[in-house]
Amino acid sequence: MNLALNEARAILWAQWRSMRNFFPRTGIGWAAAVGFIWYGVWLVVSFSVMLLASSAMVGNILGGVLLLALLYWQVVPVLMAASGASLDLRKLQAYPIPVSQLFGLEVILRVTAVVEVVLVLIGAGIGILRNPALPAWGALGLLPFIAFNLVLGVGSRDTIARVLARRRIREAAFFLLILCAALPQVLLTRGRGFQSRFRVIMTRESWLGWPWTATSHFMQGHEIFASLAIILAWLAAAGLFSYWQFRRTISFDVQAASARPSSGSGPSTLVERLVERFFRLPSMLLGDPLGALIEKEVRFLTRSPRFRLVFLMGFTFGLLVWLPVALGRQGASQSFLSTNYLTVVSVYSLLLLSEACFWNFFGFDRSAAQIYFLAPIPFTRVMIGKNLSALFFIVLEISMIALVCGLLGMPLRPRTLAESFGVAAVISIFLLAAGNQLSIRQPRAMNPAASFRSGAAGRVQAILFLIYPIAFLPVGLAYLARYAFTSEAAFFGILAVDAAIGAVVYKLSLDSAVAAAERLKEQMVAALSRGDGPIAA
Repeated sequence: MNLALNEARAILWAQWRSMRNFFPRTGIGWAAAVGFIWYGVWLVVSFSVMLLASSAMVGNILGGVLLLALLYWQVVPVLMAASGASLDLRKLQAYPIPVSQLFGLEVILRVTAVVEVVLVLIGAGIGILRNPALPAWGALGLLPFIAFNLVLGVGSRDTIARVLARRRIREAAFFLLILCAALPQVLLTRGRGFQSRFRVIMTRESWLGWPWTATSHFMQGHEIFASLAIILAWLAAAGLFSYWQFRRTISFDVQAASARPSSGSGPSTLVERLVERFFRLPSMLLGDPLGALIEKEVRFLTRSPRFRLVFLMGFTFGLLVWLPVALGRQGASQSFLSTNYLTVVSVYSLLLLSEACFWNFFGFDRSAAQIYFLAPIPFTRVMIGKNLSALFFIVLEISMIALVCGLLGMPLRPRTLAESFGVAAVISIFLLAAGNQLSIRQPRAMNPAASFRSGAAGRVQAILFLIYPIAFLPVGLAYLARYAFTSEAAFFGILAVDAAIGAVVYKLSLDSAVAAAERLKEQMVAALSRGDGPIAA
């Protein structure tokens, strides 16, 4: 036991030293403010759950709360491509640490993926303690339920990560994952029979064999021994599955699984030659150095599993997640979402691409970013090259969304296409202006080979919660003009004014970012060169 604690302490100490030595000191106040607002919202949710759990309604809502907590815990990190903090097994394999101890640390680190759910469950536990009609010891039922989610999260993440690491089956597995994730929502909005069955699952009438139902019954003092046995059985099954997957992940060679077979010195097939000509287009049209910079970005991002994952999510999951909402209710033909479906999905794709295209576009360069300061080209060209590459992928993403909508038989009118591209263009201009500043002042190294981000989903949502409303405000004014004047000319006229204002803001931001890069280049390269400690965070 002491040996295990010493090894865990050594790993945590090494992680602390790596963060202490290389973590950027700037932006701490901003990060604290963002975290305060985001987790403050979840504290309000937790307080609401506590009030419900301490009332007479607890029997009707407790099972549903636990089910939603389980779904959020297991599904949201996958859909956000975020895994939270996790052990970097490549750096720990050289040390004589038993696999069981590494597995235990990995399970504990699963808390970082969804801190929000832990806050909600704590609120539910406090509500049980305050409820005079329920036994106080019922709150202890949350402990095995939390342990079940932590353990299951390790197994599901390791399984998906290994599947997505295999080059030949990565995209097929991703599409299957997307279909599985979207199927419940399709059934909820389109299948009346499934809606009634789901309501049963969310209430006390659900089958006792489900982990959330068994936990709910135990917390309320119903069928105590049977409920406890079911919870422990689920925990044991999840533990065996996750431990098996964790052992397989330790011996899994990511580089070998994702490597391309050798095909000689150059492109041999017709498809390979066409792809090579496509990559060469920026250099032929724009010339060097701008064309070469854009070509490099396009080549690199299309080969990055991490970027391909979010790009595919834009015109697959984005379409599926919003389609049932747009078409599944009566009167949906007159709703804003149904009449602006292509625009909504296009904006959603911007959110997915934001990390690589806007907020941290030097992240994939990492230590190689120093070449931008050493090469005899103006740094302004580098920034413009990065921005044009982002716009290229945004246009390609929206075009793919429109193509899929056309193949599905959805009406695509010229006005709809013009609105989608116009709204996305205006938002992108303001996001690029903000992103140029953040990419210089708060750069972070990213691993392009990792399909999952190590940053927690809540942190990304917090940033979107604060920054995107400001960028969306000009577009909101255009929709307000359309509503007030009942005129498409007013809508597109305001969009044109927004684009002109955005161009001025972008130019000022670009000049400021270039000047800041000259001052902060050493800190910037140091931050991009920073490697994770034994815990990837």
